[in-house]
Amino acid sequence: LKGDLNMRIEMGESLLYSWLRHIKGCQLVQTNWKKPSLSWEMKNEDTINTLLSSYIDLLRKEYNKRLYKRKVSAPQLLLQSEIDVLGASFDGDTQNLYAIDVNFDEFESSYNDIDKAIIKVAQKILTTVMFLYGHFDKKTGDIIFVSPRIDESVISPLDKFISDIQNLLYKFDLTYNIRIIANEDFYDKIMQPVIDASKSANDSKDLFMRSIQIYSLFSNHKKSHTENNLDSTSNPKAKDFNNINGYNEMKIGLLVRSTLTRMLANHEISKEEIELMQTAAYSKKTFHLLHPLLRKTSLSNGEKVMRYWSTEVEAYGEKYFICSEWYETPSNNDRPYFMKWLALRQ
Repeated sequence: LKGDLNMRIEMGESLLYSWLRHIKGCQLVQTNWKKPSLSWEMKNEDTINTLLSSYIDLLRKEYNKRLYKRKVSAPQLLLQSEIDVLGASFDGDTQNLYAIDVNFDEFESSYNDIDKAIIKVAQKILTTVMFLYGHFDKKTGDIIFVSPRIDESVISPLDKFISDIQNLLYKFDLTYNIRIIANEDFYDKIMQPVIDASKSANDSKDLFMRSIQIYSLFSNHKKSHTENNLDSTSNPKAKDFNNINGYNEMKIGLLVRSTLTRMLANHEISKEEIELMQTAAYSKKTFHLLHPLLRKTSLSNGEKVMRYWSTEVEAYGEKYFICSEWYETPSNNDRPYFMKWLALRQ
């Protein structure tokens, strides 16, 4: 039983590793991240010590819960704690950290009892905040609790508790985005986007992604198994582009690249539209792009083409490069154009 539980935990961490790498675009991801020793300097130590006391007081006064059985210190807590999956993304001067707690045992989830859930979540938030602020000197980031199944009776009170904790953190000028992803959201925001991304991923060290690719390789020869098939092209839920929760988790470049690669390979785009996608006028009007969406690789004479991803995609026997110039800023937002195009292809 212990081995089976460890396997589920490792599979859950592997899935979230894939999610951070391929959906959130993190350049750095590590599972089971721990502080290596006491020799690591703690930044913002005075603030963290004050926060620790305020945090424990909040749990005692507002929730009548004792967070720890004995008196604790910040360094002691951090040496005993870890982050299940830690990711960092870098986009110019913008950096974002993702700290994820994974609970992958859907039948014996420690989140399913509200009293246990509050203690567990409170402890994880506290140590994660101290990690991010004390050792990364970051006041912002995403702290996420992930489980495939949490009893619905727990979700609402747990959301309220997280809101109370977040309000306390705001008083210390800490603006972490703390949230739960479970149940339908787990499938829509994590599982299905990772399955979609596996069509174009090439990462031999990504165990979860490789397992999906191997499964799909054989399942394609057994269409009788389609009701259990992880192939997103046969899953009707993958066609529901009005349900964009999972797509909203993806940066626009990753979304375009993974989606178009799959659709082109599976001939879900007509030859006529592929011709139009090679024109500047259609690409500007439909996708808000300054360059043609597609370019035949044969035009490049084997050289790298600026403003296009270097990986080739094939459709109807012809190979293409996909434009890489996608943005989602207030002054230049391409996402609504691409999502509208997707929605029209249900």
